[in-house]
Amino acid sequence: MDRFIFFVDSFTTWVGKTFAWCILILTFGVAYEVFVRYALRDPTSWAFDLSYMMYGTLFMIGGAYTLARDGHVRGDVLFRLWKPKVQATIELSLYFLFFFPGILAFIIAGADYASESWSYNYGRGEVSINSPANVPISQFKTIIPVAGSLLLLQGVAQVFRCIICLRTGAWPAHLEDVEELEKVLQGQHEEGLRDAAEGAAR
Repeated sequence: MDRFIFFVDSFTTWVGKTFAWCILILTFGVAYEVFVRYALRDPTSWAFDLSYMMYGTLFMIGGAYTLARDGHVRGDVLFRLWKPKVQATIELSLYFLFFFPGILAFIIAGADYASESWSYNYGRGEVSINSPANVPISQFKTIIPVAGSLLLLQGVAQVFRCIICLRTGAWPAHLEDVEELEKVLQGQHEEGLRDAAEGAAR
């Protein structure tokens, strides 16, 4: 189980970081649109489509990566006070009651949605109705079942985490990754306090 968790965490992290480059494409697309719209008075016909496709792709594909980092929003007012085994029992139950049924429905509906999109225009694929540029959007709709499949895979890894926690009484460690600046600064502050206390004790 540990190997499977490590493999899935590594894979979803790689996918998440790869698709994070969408934010640069989105930034350059929006910046270019603002420049040509206001400086040259010649707006593009494709910038809006680019912006929602890049943001939507980033948002959906990032779901599995966020789950691997335990970064999804959780109402943990009580959860954080419980022992790890109790936490694992609750999480395991919720995965089977809500997560897996919801994700499976998401994948099935998304696959139908994407398949229908690719079948438009005699098999040439659907184009956007939001701009005159006829930007193809079938590939964007295909992201839906792909993102769902990644979430499903990561969900299985999370279930294995719960099982290990039930056996050992401790949660398996997550892969080390970039931290928010606030956590980094807090860690440095705590380390400085420990060093100061040790220095005073000497």
